[in-house]
Amino acid sequence: MQITQRIGRFWGLILLLALPGCGYNSIQAADEDVKAGWADVQNQFQRRMDLIPNLVKTVKGAAAFERETLQGVIEARSQAAGVKMDASILDNPEAFARFQQVQNQLGSALQRLLVVVERYPDIKATAAFRDLQAQLEGTENRIAVARRRYIENVAAYNKLVRQFPTNLTARYLLGAELRPSFEAIAGSETPPEVDF
Repeated sequence: MQITQRIGRFWGLILLLALPGCGYNSIQAADEDVKAGWADVQNQFQRRMDLIPNLVKTVKGAAAFERETLQGVIEARSQAAGVKMDASILDNPEAFARFQQVQNQLGSALQRLLVVVERYPDIKATAAFRDLQAQLEGTENRIAVARRRYIENVAAYNKLVRQFPTNLTARYLLGAELRPSFEAIAGSETPPEVDF
């Protein structure tokens, strides 16, 4: 009886000492960091979405402006608005990839719009356009920073989920999976051609 109690206490002590090393709290903290990083990404993409209607209205004022380019921005914004941006996307790699795809399309449409606007000095000269362009450029920088932070948070989380012994806690106790991250746009290594 005493031997059984001693063995039980021994294993209880071992378990008690091993629990802090299981990584449960670290995984939870990293998951919250990922979600906070995602919230920042959402916030910045929403900021860009909110700026686009004013940019379109300002540019529409130029009668000779290419309607096709403007329509491309409007359609890209509409597609981006139709994609769910909440945190549930983090558990679905296909939805995450779709989100990234439509945001990349919107970014490309905006870049084309700004390149085409270069041909119209009247638009560029208006204070409203200059202000919107500065806000859009600032927003694009904020998006880049938010994406970078999200990528760093995902990398830290994914390391915890994959490293021993926290991978045991992640897999068997939490059912945690690797989180998706942003990838470079195909062809982004080549600068766009600007031809006037």
